[in-house]
Amino acid sequence: MTDSDNKRLLAALEANWQAEMEGHHTYSALAKGETDPQRRNALRGLAAAEKHHAGLWAGRILELGGQTPQYTGGESGQAESLATRIGGADLALRRLEIDEGRDIARYGKQLKALGDEPSIAILKEVIADEREHYQTLGNLIRSRRPLPAMTPEQSQEALDSLLNDRKEGHPQAAGWVGDTIYGINDGLGSIFGIVSGVSGATLGNSHFVLIAGLAGMVASALSMGSGAYLAAKSEREIFEAEFAREREAVEDNEAEAREVLSLSYQIRGLPEEDAERYVEHLAKNKEQLIKALARERLNTTEEGLSKPLVSAVSGALSTAVGALIPIIPFFFMAGIPAVIVAAIVSLVAHFAVGAAKSLITIRSWWSSGLEMTIVGAVEGIVTYVIGIGIGKIGGGH
Repeated sequence: MTDSDNKRLLAALEANWQAEMEGHHTYSALAKGETDPQRRNALRGLAAAEKHHAGLWAGRILELGGQTPQYTGGESGQAESLATRIGGADLALRRLEIDEGRDIARYGKQLKALGDEPSIAILKEVIADEREHYQTLGNLIRSRRPLPAMTPEQSQEALDSLLNDRKEGHPQAAGWVGDTIYGINDGLGSIFGIVSGVSGATLGNSHFVLIAGLAGMVASALSMGSGAYLAAKSEREIFEAEFAREREAVEDNEAEAREVLSLSYQIRGLPEEDAERYVEHLAKNKEQLIKALARERLNTTEEGLSKPLVSAVSGALSTAVGALIPIIPFFFMAGIPAVIVAAIVSLVAHFAVGAAKSLITIRSWWSSGLEMTIVGAVEGIVTYVIGIGIGKIGGGH
């Protein structure tokens, strides 16, 4: 074994040691807070097993010439995390059960990657124990309190909802409407502020207002378009990376992947029998199983991802449309009359955009429109007053 190989092996073993020590501290902390004697003893047993695993890894690290590893986590492991404090012990156990399943898959990959027989022997022992931990956690969760009951109609509705996730589809219309509305709103709001400010500074000089407004329109459209493109591209890249990881997990240990997916559905309220039946149905097509796992991690599907070019074009165009509205009067008018007409047109547009937001929200159209109108009016008044002040300062020089 070369020095480079030895360093990689030591790094992998130390990561395993850190994970087992974190598990030891987590189970120990949860045991201290547990009032039920049986559950407390079970958690202590899990903590002792995790510490034993850490001892195995530490011993092998020293045999390979490495240093005694130092624990870098918290004394309570994950037991004092924000998610645990909010969700309580039951949610913590469910999360640990999922983590145990993922650890089994991770260790399974190491069986092929480590290339060190003594380490592989430790892995086999640890994997066997982790499987028992997974079952123990499942028993603890179900013995504490049954999962929420659902009527047959609710179960069927939940299953239908889950099954619909598998169907190939197209982006929701609401997504297009939302992108367009927010693009128009962004362009309208930013350029209305510019137009108001420049109008105040120049007393409605159409030449200066048009230059500032059109320049701002182009800049806002390009900014929105490029931002939408990068956001959609990053979202797709993250999904593809997560999809690749879930594919590896399924190929290394499909049974554990199915258990993890079933548990995630149960946590969301689906009865165990229905969750397992649904996962069994998904598993008939490995690609669909992988998609479901990736969806659980990222809460989306490939079909639901935005297309970068489409997002860029729609974002840029909708922003440009919104930005053009307060500029239009200055093509035909000048002075205070142009300022008044621009303000009226812009406020009407603010109301229309706000009312259109009700298509994707639960608010009434008139309250949403009124809110947008008030915000636009305040923005226009403030920037107009600032523009007057700047114009006087400039005139004084």
